[in-house]
Amino acid sequence: MTACAESFGYYLKSRLTFLINKTDSTWNSMSYIQVREDSKLEIPDDLTIGFIEGDGIGPDISRAAVTVINSCIELAYKEKRRIGWKKILAGDAAFEKTGKHLPQESLDELKKCVVSIKGPLTTPIGEGFRSLNVTMRQYFDLYANVRPIRYFPGVPSPVKNPEKVDMVVFRENTEDLYAGIEWRYDSDEAKKLRWFLKEDFQVKLTDDTGIGIKPISKFKSQRLVRKAIQYALANRRKSVTLVHKGNIMKYTEGAFKEWGYDLAATEFKDQTIREDELQQGAPAAWRVVMKDRITDNMFQQVLTRTDEYDIIATTNLNGDYLSDAIAAQVGGLGLAPGGNIGDVYAIFEAVHGTAPKYAGQDVANPTSLILSGGMMLRHIGWTEAANILEEALTLTYADQKVTQDLARVLKVKALSGTEFATEVIKRMKVP
Repeated sequence: MTACAESFGYYLKSRLTFLINKTDSTWNSMSYIQVREDSKLEIPDDLTIGFIEGDGIGPDISRAAVTVINSCIELAYKEKRRIGWKKILAGDAAFEKTGKHLPQESLDELKKCVVSIKGPLTTPIGEGFRSLNVTMRQYFDLYANVRPIRYFPGVPSPVKNPEKVDMVVFRENTEDLYAGIEWRYDSDEAKKLRWFLKEDFQVKLTDDTGIGIKPISKFKSQRLVRKAIQYALANRRKSVTLVHKGNIMKYTEGAFKEWGYDLAATEFKDQTIREDELQQGAPAAWRVVMKDRITDNMFQQVLTRTDEYDIIATTNLNGDYLSDAIAAQVGGLGLAPGGNIGDVYAIFEAVHGTAPKYAGQDVANPTSLILSGGMMLRHIGWTEAANILEEALTLTYADQKVTQDLARVLKVKALSGTEFATEVIKRMKVP
């Protein structure tokens, strides 16, 4: 190694140590976002952001992501802007300290911060406490789960043309089956509902039937579609596709589609055009094209006609499946960011699980959380820093500097999460 490389390596190691320590020590001298009466946010230059490390690999990827985010801000704005990170307890760490997985004090801190970011949190399957992610989404009315998914050159993919993937999924976040309205088959509530359905609607269910209710409302459907169209217009995207299972569930999924079209026709009349109108020879001046697709067909379409889709707006369960399926084309959930966004509050997150067997080993891929940090920076208007972050990440993957999840496929040396963050920071530059 040359003296120059050694000097740079020492500097970078020292810088990373400083940025990591800064995470826990500077938040109390910073300012909080202010919410105006019109729900617009006033973003201070010395900004407090809440962060939840998460369970399992959460602390590892959070540490890496924070160093990358701090570095791109410092490069973009020097000392003019900075983030102080307010650590907030949730999940296993909160339970160990307070006996609760999501104490009220943590919810109060998230509310005070307005914008936060989090690592993955454990959710038991089939028993135990309810999903903390769902709880936070509903508590803060974070009705849009937004997942931008695109390909990074150099990343192994199971499809032939992953570079065609450039979609943003807007998934309704507060109702549908995720509203959590369900009862175990042998509960009193399930027995009462089975009796009610039999007596009043002649719907006969066997005594071993658990029951869940799927609510989909006009108000919540339309505000989700509104946010998707606004995003498409602001980012000059080509189309918004309403994905639904309306051929079977006509008054829930089918209604979602109709309410979406109605909203586009009334609130965005001069800025959108339906696909069928375009096919009939309507004027070709630029407008966002409104489409709709049946859910099962859409799974095929995103594989076989990938470049025909841009922004996707869909119901909760459909969005859960579809966003994961699209992410699989570009390397998996480890490379997919996510944001839970409402009219005021926002919580950005890694969209993958906790991977407890890798906890504390510094081997997990922090890309999902790093990219979610980029989404967060765009959300608060710090676009220059977000651009630096995303370009550096792109260059890192192009050079095949990867963690173990991708290294074993590419047959290259695996980097630790900290080493990966270092490689991203090394490639940062002002445009």
